[in-house]
Amino acid sequence: MAPPSSLSINAAPSDESEDNEPLLGDDTVPPQCCSARLNLAVLMFLGFSVVYGLRVNLSVAMVAMVNTTDSGPGRNSSVAHACPLPPGSENSSGTFEQPDGTPQYPWDAKTQGWLLGAFFFGYLCTQIPGGYLSGHYGGSIFLGLGVLSTAALTLLTPLAAQWGPYWLFALRALEGLGEGVTFPAMMAMWARWAPPLERSRLITISGSGSNFGAFLAMPLTGYLCQALGWPSVFYLCGGAGCLWAVLWFMFVSDDPRTHRRISKEERDYIVDSIGRQGGGHGWSVPLLRMMMSVPLWAIIVTQMCSNWSFYTQLTSLPTYMNNILHFDLKSNGFLSALPYLAAWLCSVLSGFLADSLIEKKVFSITTIRKLFTLTGKENLTADFLLAIGSNAHHGPSPAGMLPPAGFLLAVAYAGCSHVLTITFLTLSSAVAGTSSPGVFINQIDIAPRYAGFLLGITNMFGTIPGVIAPIVTGYFTEDHTLAGWRKVFWVSAAINVGGAFFYTLFGSGDIQPWAVAEDDDDDEGAKRERKRSDST
Repeated sequence: MAPPSSLSINAAPSDESEDNEPLLGDDTVPPQCCSARLNLAVLMFLGFSVVYGLRVNLSVAMVAMVNTTDSGPGRNSSVAHACPLPPGSENSSGTFEQPDGTPQYPWDAKTQGWLLGAFFFGYLCTQIPGGYLSGHYGGSIFLGLGVLSTAALTLLTPLAAQWGPYWLFALRALEGLGEGVTFPAMMAMWARWAPPLERSRLITISGSGSNFGAFLAMPLTGYLCQALGWPSVFYLCGGAGCLWAVLWFMFVSDDPRTHRRISKEERDYIVDSIGRQGGGHGWSVPLLRMMMSVPLWAIIVTQMCSNWSFYTQLTSLPTYMNNILHFDLKSNGFLSALPYLAAWLCSVLSGFLADSLIEKKVFSITTIRKLFTLTGKENLTADFLLAIGSNAHHGPSPAGMLPPAGFLLAVAYAGCSHVLTITFLTLSSAVAGTSSPGVFINQIDIAPRYAGFLLGITNMFGTIPGVIAPIVTGYFTEDHTLAGWRKVFWVSAAINVGGAFFYTLFGSGDIQPWAVAEDDDDDEGAKRERKRSDST
């Protein structure tokens, strides 16, 4: 249990003065519409939309990049018998029509799995350094440079593919290095910008760009591959990222006190409501006490379990749509994107609902985080597999957690039914999207001043499944059979259910003692004294 002085920073609605009146009344809250904090959330939303477009484009483009007419072990017979081909396609060559001269490569399932997982080898390496430096210096420079470097490297993808799979693997790993700082930098910025009563909605809006970016990138990638050839995908996505970076550096500030276009009313509201926890954490951090923190490990374990499903879908779902269900490339991209649309809508709505429940004191912060984690999956959302559990993008009642896992398993037994497969995937993602205001933002609850650093830690562990899951999927599905894909879905569902229950048992929304600075008590006492003076 956190000391009383820290609870006000963690949960403003429960922070009351001695006469039981909130420190900040409703009349002191400036409008959110067109505010600097909402503009920041929108810019972050667009940034993460670009980021996930850069991350997911290879998953869809891979279908066009690979020459499926090349014979390989088990390839021709397995693909032909997994599900029947659509009417009229029995005599097709199996290749996708692209502009003349568009290269294709004879990569087998294992090679594709390694290439799809390469991004995460780099991505996990910069999580902790990015979070640490963002917490000390501020997150805007790291988030902006993270997106810009990833976008610039994406422009080189066609050249790297031409040189060979080893070059492409190295390039994708470098892209991961650049993008690895983005989410920790986002959380470090919200530690300074997000009032406690608005954390769920602001962080959910910005983080939901990951789902929206995947939703846009998948069908757009499929269309571009057939209309202009797969290299155009990487040129367009890379250019969009560079353009966003220009806007970001023009309009964003690390701290509301240094923002050039913020109103005095809004600045004072943000600074006063956050208090000293909105500052940087300095060079030293209580690392040993963090590693001994059960609530932190609850976030780590849950995010790892949740991300196994998320990254399985993100990297492998287009391949399933192509090799098993035999969708054409345009349909493949659009239908693979539907789960992300459902998750995006549900995640944004759930963020507003969570803040409303906190403000009205319906549940404690701990209960809110667990409830939304259990009713969905992770966060950020995002996504498909949603078997349930956690993060972040990254709660609590077993009943809420089981529906996404059940829908995911239903996919495994939907067989060759296109309608049932898409329906179950979309329903699973919609339910999972409600976990965005759950474990995904829990770092800022338990340690606001270290939120960026903690997200770097949890995201590093959470990225490990991004390295392993595509490789495991490649081995399970080497023969392109429904039985192999059923193993993929069963493993994802089981891992995510385990993570959800772990968070339910050990998660917390209370600020931890090691996250409270020695002078925080004095800071909270000064607030109360100012309120008493104003009232008299």
